Amino acid sequence: MAVSFDNSIGEEGSQQKLSCFECCIKCLGGVPYASLVATILCFSGVALFCGCGHVALTGTVSILEQHFSTTASDHALLSEVIQLMQYVIYGIASFFFLYGIILLAEGFYTTSAVKELHGEFKTTACGRCISGMFVFLTYVLGVAWLGVFGFSAVPVFMFYNIWSTCEVIKSFQTNVTVPGDQICVDIRQYGIIPWNAVPGKACGPILENICNTNEFYMSYHLFIVACAGAGATVIALLIYMMATTYNYAVLKFKSREDCCTKF
Repeated sequence: MAVSFDNSIGEEGSQQKLSCFECCIKCLGGVPYASLVATILCFSGVALFCGCGHVALTGTVSILEQHFSTTASDHALLSEVIQLMQYVIYGIASFFFLYGIILLAEGFYTTSAVKELHGEFKTTACGRCISGMFVFLTYVLGVAWLGVFGFSAVPVFMFYNIWSTCEVIKSFQTNVTVPGDQICVDIRQYGIIPWNAVPGKACGPILENICNTNEFYMSYHLFIVACAGAGATVIALLIYMMATTYNYAVLKFKSREDCCTKF
């Protein structure tokens, strides 16, 4: 009798462990892994873009004021635009922090509904409408961030041209037949300061000294990181697009009365 009692206890313990394991598997099955990865990538990308972009813009204004536009009235409009862009960066960071959390919560909801983790499948027209709205808004934001990604590559291109010109000057230091003073960079040709700005350009050793400053080094590399952050945000939004579109399509299909297929 004692042996059979111990065996019954062991069987009950194994059943309890099995049920706990199944419960964990069920909970893990409701995690929207695609939305979770997209949220982490989105937060990281937006943080890099906003943080590095804000500091890089400040360094760019400092370089222009010290070396390319000594008169304040010449770059007053540019300073106002950069200050406005920095305020926009604050708004972008706040918006995407909230939007990422909302999309992650919506991913948990739709994943649980699709897999029927909490009983029989039930959905409402309002729920499907909200999911469709998130799909549309994510597509719009994805297209917008493609433009932001392209725009963030412009300062990288400008700083790369200046840096490559400095490298050419350094390579010509050993060649006395080609003086470095003839190699210049004219910032006015990019349209960020007017043509009457003084001096507007830097040549030879002056340009090389600009490239050796901490402001130029930090701004150049921060713009590169900001561009990479914008690219990461685009990838995150693409993942959001696929996840939200798939969940909405499945919810729409399973809400039909003649639907009997279980995914």
